Amino acid sequence: MTREEKSRVIEDLTAQLAGTNVVYLADISGLNAETTSNLRRACFKAGIELAVVKNTLLGKAMEASDNDYGDLATVLAGNTSILIAENGNAPAKIIKEFRKKSDKPLLKGAFIHHAVFIGDNQLDALIALKSKEEVIGEIIGLLQSPAKNVVSALKSGGGKIAGIVKTLSER
Repeated sequence: MTREEKSRVIEDLTAQLAGTNVVYLADISGLNAETTSNLRRACFKAGIELAVVKNTLLGKAMEASDNDYGDLATVLAGNTSILIAENGNAPAKIIKEFRKKSDKPLLKGAFIHHAVFIGDNQLDALIALKSKEEVIGEIIGLLQSPAKNVVSALKSGGGKIAGIVKTLSER
């Protein structure tokens, strides 16, 4: 690979890293062609971009990026695949699903919204992360709960003032 090609790859990786807040690094070495193809297909269906990268080029792209990847560059050894997604826990779920059939892919590390996770032992914690939409849904549910209680209390009294007073006095 020429110096110009390496510069282009670094620029492309830097642009990819700047465009996302969810980056997983995994080791998929040792998977046969069929399993690798199935992994790529599952990633595509889940909206995850999977690519095998050179460690030195990814390290330089991380340095050039505006994000602070902390100690994530320390895991750049051996074979490295990068998984880029919109949803913070989607790549972790894919990795966990594939680990039911084999011992790979291994999670090296992850960068999710300025938080750095290093090591395969973080996989369960990453799966438990909730997406932005899930958190918003929970907050809306919590905010709607008191209003639903008032409406149901008003309906339980049959709409009569006596029923309302009785229901309110019981609370």
